[in-house]
Amino acid sequence: MNEKDQQTSEQETLDECFIAAKEVANEAGEVIRTAFYKGKEVTTKASFADLVTETDRNVEQLVMSKLRAKFPNHKFIGEESTKEGEHWILTDDPTWIIDPIDGTTNFVHRFPYVAISMGFLVKKQAVLGIVFNPIQDLMFHARIGLGAYCNDRKIYVTNTEELGQSLVCAEFGSSRVSTELDSKLTSMRQVLEQAHGIRSLGSAALNMCSVASGQVDAYWEFGLHAWDIAAADLIVREAGGVVMSTDGGPLDIMNRRVLCAGKIALAQKIIKLIKQMNYERD
Repeated sequence: MNEKDQQTSEQETLDECFIAAKEVANEAGEVIRTAFYKGKEVTTKASFADLVTETDRNVEQLVMSKLRAKFPNHKFIGEESTKEGEHWILTDDPTWIIDPIDGTTNFVHRFPYVAISMGFLVKKQAVLGIVFNPIQDLMFHARIGLGAYCNDRKIYVTNTEELGQSLVCAEFGSSRVSTELDSKLTSMRQVLEQAHGIRSLGSAALNMCSVASGQVDAYWEFGLHAWDIAAADLIVREAGGVVMSTDGGPLDIMNRRVLCAGKIALAQKIIKLIKQMNYERD
């Protein structure tokens, strides 16, 4: 097979993955939408504020089973299966990284910023990303080299480079350890003193999609996981933005930190103000 034929074959495979992912996202979204306004059985994980519901587990099982049936040679990393004792290593193999409900606390409290996040990586690089908020019926998606979209509308980041003209997203996360909260509050205050404002949607994937769609200018967070950012990473980059580690280095999705912005100049200003925090790798 010559190089052109190989590229065509790879694109056809990616298109097939995209169609399948959109179908299963819609199916999973219906499960989430149906459960959203009902009573929920809630348990906790790492802390009293780290919540999980039966819907999280059901959606992950649904998504994985559907995609495994379609792509039996692919690998899978899912939030709930990992939390429940399955250990995963990110390899060069085609790999789906799935968060069944990003924003579980929002889901529990009926705050409508919840999303299913599905990132597809080949050789550790994201080539497809879908983030679907079924409550607001917003599907953010991207394929490498083809731009980023919300539903059928192409989206773009802002051109804002000055922090004094910016609206920024940041999160506290679910940890309630005093030293961690102090560091995060200090960083937020230092940014807030210079920015128009800070917003916290309670969903890393939707925060990043807010950057991608030009609703906010930047976002950073410490302590999150690979499944929170694997899909939205590509969506931001395909919308023209930058995604990196919080210290300005290349993004490592297993390193539990992220900073994204419409412009690198804005990201660099934020880096100078936030306190770096270290977490155990995924």
